Amino acid sequence: MFGPVLRGDHVTLRPADDSDPPRFVPWFADMEVTRYLGRRTAVALYYEVDTLKKFGESDNAVFWMIEADGETIGATGIHAIDWINAHATTGIVIGAKEHWRKGYATEAMRLRTRYAFRELNLHKLMTEVFVPNEASRRALEKNGYRTIGISREHFFTGGRWQDVWHGEVLREDWERAQTT
Repeated sequence: MFGPVLRGDHVTLRPADDSDPPRFVPWFADMEVTRYLGRRTAVALYYEVDTLKKFGESDNAVFWMIEADGETIGATGIHAIDWINAHATTGIVIGAKEHWRKGYATEAMRLRTRYAFRELNLHKLMTEVFVPNEASRRALEKNGYRTIGISREHFFTGGRWQDVWHGEVLREDWERAQTT
């Protein structure tokens, strides 16, 4: 499903629309953008149209496009929602490189986390990032994610094996941090 519009101070999360699939093609063709993603292959427009259609029809995922400074800069979501056990996996990509290092991912994660806990009533969110992706890890930690472990040599990309950091945030811990 596509999530509702969520507005922050600097970013807005919004449902995807028909203008969005073409945005992903140049983002995912850029090796710098995809260097920390699990997939390193360019995509075709038809693939992105189909992917967004699947997100829109999903009953165990919530997906948003990220806007900042009047343009669409990336996407984020809550995936693999286990409604019985109230947990899910999160992910984000800022595809517009000129918007890196401005705090937009941190704010998008904050909006996404609040929605997951306050609206979806989830108990835990989990995520993973390549260990060298320090910026994403810092943004996650600012949003309450804690280290639960490292998977050594988990992905082969860029000609070498990559370790993966695993993090999670529990609703109780996140709620406690909201009052301080």
